[in-house]
Amino acid sequence: MKRAKKKTVIDSFKTHIKDTGSPQVQIAILSERIKELSKHLETHPKDHHSRRGLLGIVGRRRKLLNYLKNVDKETYDAYVDKLKLEK
Repeated sequence: MKRAKKKTVIDSFKTHIKDTGSPQVQIAILSERIKELSKHLETHPKDHHSRRGLLGIVGRRRKLLNYLKNVDKETYDAYVDKLKLEK
C-alpha cells in the first residue's frame, strides 16, 4: 500500500490526533490490504504465495475484530458497518 493511501485510511479511522496503532486503525489498514490482494488474485489466480499472505492478513484482522468486540461492542458494530464487513 502506498504511503499516501495509508495516510488517508489512518486519517479517516483515527480516534485522536496522533492515533496510528489503535485496533480501529489497524483493522482499516488490514481491510485495505485485503481489498488490494483480492484484486491481485482475481487477475493472478495461480499466485499461491500471495493467497497464503492474504489468509494471514484475514486472520490477523479477525483477531483484532474479536478483541474490539470483547472490549467495546458499540465501536465494533460501528466499524463493521463503516467497513461493510460481515459479522
